[in-house]
Amino acid sequence: MDITQELKQADKNRKKGPSPKLRGHPRDEPRVRVSKSLSWLLRHGAKNAGLDMRDDGYAKVLDVLSNPMFRDVNFSQLQEIVIKDQKQRFHLLSEPRSSDSPSDIWWIRANQGHSLKTVTLDMQPIISALDVPMAVHGTTLGAWEFIATQGLSKMKRNHIHLAQGIPGDNVMSGMRNSSQILIFVDVQKALDAGVPFYLSANGVVLTDGNEGFLSPVYFQRVEFAKGRSPVPGWEGAGPVVPRASLAQSSLSVQGLEVAQSDSSTSEST
Repeated sequence: MDITQELKQADKNRKKGPSPKLRGHPRDEPRVRVSKSLSWLLRHGAKNAGLDMRDDGYAKVLDVLSNPMFRDVNFSQLQEIVIKDQKQRFHLLSEPRSSDSPSDIWWIRANQGHSLKTVTLDMQPIISALDVPMAVHGTTLGAWEFIATQGLSKMKRNHIHLAQGIPGDNVMSGMRNSSQILIFVDVQKALDAGVPFYLSANGVVLTDGNEGFLSPVYFQRVEFAKGRSPVPGWEGAGPVVPRASLAQSSLSVQGLEVAQSDSSTSEST
């Protein structure tokens, strides 16, 4: 029996009846509530739910769908939720058959946002500020009063989350669209001081900070999200302009060199 048939059979065998309450607001679309419940389980609730999880954050799809919360969710629906998630919160992985498994095994994980201390994600270290266009944290007016003096806190999560841009036409992983305050971080200054930064699989900038906090001394500029005006006292050197990444810069330089070479060739002829 291949994995697809196995999952379909598991769908048929699951007990019918009302599912336990899904996370999210009752007025949310069912897909949104399933996604929020999946985020909670894979980021925070695996231990309490008795879900076995690998050190890299992956759990078997069969085990996830066996959770009573997902009684009405089948494998095809789960795939659709993962594929259509605009923030790319999840990743599905199929491992080939082995001597211990008669069929391929499907695994799923959350790409970032964990509070589970047993999870160690495979993240890309950020070496230079040029590795990302910018790093910005979105928060509320109420939270800003604390952050302005104490710094950004990872709270119960494993990392502080920063986005590579601000909410706009495209959905930005790492920031809520409802953010009222935008905190732009001077990544290079923090890196030079020994603060580590990483990039998650879905493009979120992550940092441990220093003992769980990223000090306000690394805040480059702070703005009100509505209108993009600076918060008094946090104007910095002016609006933060997105940087070109190293890859983009390299392509630009190569393009310039090609253009100059073509120009030289045409002049010589």
